[in-house]
Amino acid sequence: MGDTVASAIERARLVLDAGGVARARVEAAELYAALVGRAASASWLEREEPLAAPLAVRLAEAAHRRAEGWPQAYAAGRANFRGWWLAVDRRVLIPRPETEGLVDLVLAWLRSEGAERPLVADAGTGSGAIAIALVRESFARAVATDYSAGALQVARANAAEHRVAERVELERGHLLAPLRGASVDVVVSNPPYVATGEWERLEPGVKDYEPREALDGGPDGLAPTRELVAQAWVALRAGGLLALELDSRRAGESAELAVAAGFTSCVVVEDLSGRPRYLRARRPADGRH
Repeated sequence: MGDTVASAIERARLVLDAGGVARARVEAAELYAALVGRAASASWLEREEPLAAPLAVRLAEAAHRRAEGWPQAYAAGRANFRGWWLAVDRRVLIPRPETEGLVDLVLAWLRSEGAERPLVADAGTGSGAIAIALVRESFARAVATDYSAGALQVARANAAEHRVAERVELERGHLLAPLRGASVDVVVSNPPYVATGEWERLEPGVKDYEPREALDGGPDGLAPTRELVAQAWVALRAGGLLALELDSRRAGESAELAVAAGFTSCVVVEDLSGRPRYLRARRPADGRH
């Protein structure tokens, strides 16, 4: 007799428990949910159903990776973002809940503007999470950039899986350089913002697995933000939006960079935990510096 969902998850739990993973039962269920692309409740609702051998093998492999210390999303190869699933591996940053708030900020602005088919530039797209979410949830089109060819492969696969490939143009290059003079309505990014000196103090699950180039923001943690603000001034149409995710410890400095560049309506927005997390700024409608 073959595996059921319940028996395969129980074996995964034993592997996780032996590896010292806290909440092993919950994590085993979450690994299964990630692999099948459904809610965590799937492990209970489908518990008596037979499990195909290839999926049972994938669950066992994911459990062993997690027991070895891999972050859960890398162990499963999937991350949940805004209720749907993205492929992720060590070439891309794992999407965080905070970045969902950045998407919400841009969507609210798009609704308030009422623009038809606005063009959004997502700088440093990684898995493609931001660009894909924006085109899924609005009428926007997106140009998504990344310097990493590997990251763009992941983003391309995700755009195809979510059937938005025709509305997400992927370009290789540093931040907004691939735009090559094109004008956009929105510049959005979750840029690297960890100061180089802070790297060794990060949690092992971050510094030992996630791509450093997606996290290290230079000596003061602001180098990519500084570049983005300058590039966005050139790329944005008059009245366009600049929306960035920030390190809460450097939110004020980030806002000052935007003000100094000439942006108006510069506001630091808090995340759901009450931390200053996002910069929202506007290029003046008359285009003056």
